[in-house]
This record gives sequence, structure tokens and C-alpha cells, in this order.
Amino acid sequence: MKKALFIDRDGVINKEYDYVHKIEEFEFIDGVFEALRKARELGYLLIVITNQSGIGRGYYSEDDFFKLTEWMVEAFSENGVHIDRVYHCPHAPGSGCDCRKPETGMIDRALNDFAIDLKHSWLVGDKESDIQAAVKAGIANHILVRSGHKIDETKTAAKHVCDTLKDAVELLG
Repeated sequence: MKKALFIDRDGVINKEYDYVHKIEEFEFIDGVFEALRKARELGYLLIVITNQSGIGRGYYSEDDFFKLTEWMVEAFSENGVHIDRVYHCPHAPGSGCDCRKPETGMIDRALNDFAIDLKHSWLVGDKESDIQAAVKAGIANHILVRSGHKIDETKTAAKHVCDTLKDAVELLG
């Protein structure tokens, strides 16, 4: 069984704007490559889990998402980081799907695809729905990153709150 680092995309890997779906709109947050190289060196699988309601809302297509994802994964590779898998939920809120965080469908798919030890795994997200998904799935460790958001630390279920993914990875060991 392997430990995994589950990572939300928008607001954790890249700066969050309204429904980022074009390469020219995608801006990596400072320190992301360094952080994920360190996580990989510590033996973590790197699994991106991302709600993409813009697909379900008709703002962009799933092909647009796949094109951007392919480019993002290649950018990671060019910077010495292997992303093991990217899972996405294309559904709009209220669709009743089982994959949109705070539901656990994307995590469940990862568990089917990889032998993951949730007790030694972590999830990093920038919204409470990310943390709720981690708790529901049984991921033992979870970190909420501010990434420019104001967070009331008294109202989160997250075990830790950090400014960025780079800060969060420092907690991994």
C-alpha cells in the first residue's frame, strides 16, 4: 500500500479565476513544482482531484478540460514532477453525482486504481468541501490552504491550515 497526496487544482496548484479552462489563463502558484517534487521524494503518489462545474454549466467542454490537463501534466513533467493521475468531476452543483466534492467519488476511483493507505495519506484543498471529502473518505490528514482566501480557522474540519501548497508539503515530513 502506498501513501498518496490528494491535491485540489484551482486555488492550490493554480491561481483561481472564474472557471479556468484555457492554457493562457492558467497560472501556477509560486512554489508548486518544488512542493510536489518534495512530496514525490517523500514517497507520495500525486493525485489531483478537481471539481470542474464549468463543464456541467456549459461554460467549456470536457475536451477543453482534457487539453488543459494534458498541458498542465506536461508542465509538471518538464519541472521534474510526475503526476500519477488527475480525476475530475464534470457535474454542476446539485446534479446528485457521487464525485463532486464533498462526495468521495474521485477518491474512491483512486482507491480502485491504486493501492493507497489512507491512514498515511494527505489531502490539500482550498475549500471546506475538499476537507469534507477527505473526512468522509477516511483520509487521515488534511490541510486547508488559504491561497488568498480568508479562512475562519475555528470553522474548518481541517487538521492544519497553511498559506500555500508549498507550506502544506512541509508538514508531510
